[in-house]
Amino acid sequence: MNAVSSATQRHRVRAGLLSRPAAAALAADPNRPVLASLLAGRLCGEGMLPASLGLPETERDKLWSTYFPGPRLALPEQAVDDIPERQDLVAILLEHRAGRFPSELWLAFIVAMACGGRDHLWQDLGLADRGELSQLLGNAFPSLARQNTGDMKWKKFLYRYYCARDGIYVCPAPSCGECAEHAQCFAPET
Repeated sequence: MNAVSSATQRHRVRAGLLSRPAAAALAADPNRPVLASLLAGRLCGEGMLPASLGLPETERDKLWSTYFPGPRLALPEQAVDDIPERQDLVAILLEHRAGRFPSELWLAFIVAMACGGRDHLWQDLGLADRGELSQLLGNAFPSLARQNTGDMKWKKFLYRYYCARDGIYVCPAPSCGECAEHAQCFAPET
């Protein structure tokens, strides 16, 4: 599938999901469009998440039934290696959740699962672009997102936060501005 038809399919699937009726309070959730994009991306074979999205079955069922009632998309199944720090990443995200919508709980598990991928976090999630990931993190985990003052790539930021919290410093320089990998951490994601 070429990039144009993939983008068109993504757009159609996303629009179809968002046209499904959800409870008024959930329809106002700013994470709902991002979840729809993530699901559309997965249907188009983008990202690395398993069909479960990294959620326990009951939670995955709640996501579908409350946010996108109706027939479920048949997301492609793929084997995903778990990462040992996944539960720690979930805990960090949950510590910073906005506490407004059920989607924040699900997104903590989904984002942590995608941290095990090999691409940029937005790509591993199957999102359309980095802006969607920034929107997701800013809405669902605002106090954490605000700490990314230098616009560091999100996966690097989460791992740097995780390591610094536990007293593990991976950057050999005393500050990011002096680090030899500064350009890789803060370069545009294209």
